[in-house]
Amino acid sequence: MEARIEKIKQHLQSQGYKLTPQREATVRVLLENEEDHLSAEDVFMLVKDKAPEIGLATVYRTLELLSEMHVVEKMNFGDGVARYDLRTDNNKHHHHHLICVKCGSMSEIMEDWLLPLEERVEREYGFTVLDHRLDFQGICAKCQSDHPPQTETN
Repeated sequence: MEARIEKIKQHLQSQGYKLTPQREATVRVLLENEEDHLSAEDVFMLVKDKAPEIGLATVYRTLELLSEMHVVEKMNFGDGVARYDLRTDNNKHHHHHLICVKCGSMSEIMEDWLLPLEERVEREYGFTVLDHRLDFQGICAKCQSDHPPQTETN
């Protein structure tokens, strides 16, 4: 975790920003809950436990800065809530998601399935793709097994 925090600190410094204690507390919460796709309010509640002096507005500003700096990805899964997800060093692009419309669960696809399509877009349209994201919405295996489709009987 410390190595990732140091890398984020260096990235911010290269753009003229500092990793203040408030920003560091926010980054630590994101790292500790990396698989949870936290909302700003979720982050705030967790940051408050570590640093009670930090206000919600500070967390919002920090998340927006981290989003602008491409440290986190700001996402909306159709529920009206912005969620934040740390970008990983090993992927050029953000990962993709499977979103259950029944229970709201999210699974991640870490492979970049869109790279061949991105290369085709660049080749055929002369369009330089900087990033992409793919979200599949459907019904997860658990919800399907809990509520199998009903068949009509005559």
